[in-house]
Amino acid sequence: MTRARTDLANALFSELLMADQLARNRLSKVLPKGMELSHFGVLNLLSKYQTEMSPAELARAFHVTRGAMTNTLAKLEWAGYVHIRPDWDDARRKMVAISPAGRAARDAALAAITPLIDQAVHSLGEERVRQTIPVLRSLRQQFGDGEGG
Repeated sequence: MTRARTDLANALFSELLMADQLARNRLSKVLPKGMELSHFGVLNLLSKYQTEMSPAELARAFHVTRGAMTNTLAKLEWAGYVHIRPDWDDARRKMVAISPAGRAARDAALAAITPLIDQAVHSLGEERVRQTIPVLRSLRQQFGDGEGG
């Protein structure tokens, strides 16, 4: 790798990591009281697919350990945002579904973060955002496959 390419790669990932940190910080501050970004992510995914998922499937979707997902799900269940039941076909597994309260909490969180996202799109310009999305999607796919390519 050339020096210029190394510098470019370092600049790219420095910006990505800082943008991620700052975005998470800003979004966390506007979420409803007691909700964390990880909670919103799980509720948003369950709402999007409108189906039950196992904790292992959720852990894979978010690239976290099963233990971390179990912790998140316990908090969501305590808040009444998800229902967790045994898998009727395999008693060793559990299935998770979003509850009506969870759907309402997800909707409230989405309403809270939407102005921040809208402001960012407005500030950057819709065309620049449209051009950036495929690049970010490609990066996500490269890193999501576990092999980087």
